[in-house]
Amino acid sequence: MKRIGMLTSGGDCQALNAAMRGVVKGLSNNVDGLEVYGFFDGYKGLIYGKYRLLTSMDFSGILTKGGTILGTSRQPFKLMREPDENGLNKVEAMKQTYYKLNLDCLVILGGNGTQKTANLLREEGLNVIHLPKTIDNDIYGTDITFGFQSAIDIAADVIDCIHTTASSHSRVFIVEVMGHKVGWLTLYAGIAAGADIILLPEIPYDIDKVVEAIQKRSRDGKGFTILAVAEGAISKKDAKLNKKEYRKKVEKSPYPSVSYEVADQIKKKTGIETRVTVPGHTQRGGSPCPYDRVLCSRLGAEAAQAIIDGDFGNMIGMKSNKVTRVPLEKVAGKLKVVEPDSQIIKEAKFMGISFGN
Repeated sequence: MKRIGMLTSGGDCQALNAAMRGVVKGLSNNVDGLEVYGFFDGYKGLIYGKYRLLTSMDFSGILTKGGTILGTSRQPFKLMREPDENGLNKVEAMKQTYYKLNLDCLVILGGNGTQKTANLLREEGLNVIHLPKTIDNDIYGTDITFGFQSAIDIAADVIDCIHTTASSHSRVFIVEVMGHKVGWLTLYAGIAAGADIILLPEIPYDIDKVVEAIQKRSRDGKGFTILAVAEGAISKKDAKLNKKEYRKKVEKSPYPSVSYEVADQIKKKTGIETRVTVPGHTQRGGSPCPYDRVLCSRLGAEAAQAIIDGDFGNMIGMKSNKVTRVPLEKVAGKLKVVEPDSQIIKEAKFMGISFGN
């Protein structure tokens, strides 16, 4: 008999259910006896003992279903060792729930913060397996995270749709793409949908260079320009500020986000009408794309095999299209960013895409 717990933590994405299904199908087809306990609302469920014994029916028909059947919440890693408002030791509470259910392993699906807490539980002696989930694709040690490709499809579709209205009205359009502190999603969606300018957190922009790119398109007879701007994009001027100074600047800013600031600056410097579109959380919603369904099935199957092997304390990732087990202590707390001199950036520049630098 194998007893495993499962939880989904942090922001949701399209393929969480598909990944859980992959784990359960891999185990149920290869072990004698299986109990799966689902913890509700992420680490909250583990802390406060909110869980349910799941059945095979819970995992039936969820391959194509977005979101998470277990619910999720954000529990900041930096607060995990601090007592809650009632003085409860959260780490000890999680351990007690784990041992109370006599679990063989806890399967944790989530992004960077989730991964750091998973590693904390490993250090506390629990058997854990982490599956890398995030549309940001910023988890170190894996080439790709599930949810990333599905989000690319949605963001690229938004930019595709902007093309016709931008060309009809001869405007500059900015599409603000999610991605937190990194630019992977903006980069891939921007290239896929033919954005003319792509602004990333890793490559601070010069607004005058952005304007130059727009004016060059005008001189070349192009009546419109489309910018894909990462939500974490930053100007060269702001990049020189320390964290405290930048935070204060953002707090006092009259703009809802960086995209509106860029739009205002473009309008003032060129006189061209500039509009902003923010697809927001739609990028995390809907059904997972076929690529993510395959990816999650593969990651889930390998997670199941690792549990059977008793090989715990790993993230299940992808390297060179091969599923691999990566020790959590080697990757937890590290961020995978877009390297400004990477091959894909050079190729994009070669095709004429401006990065505003």
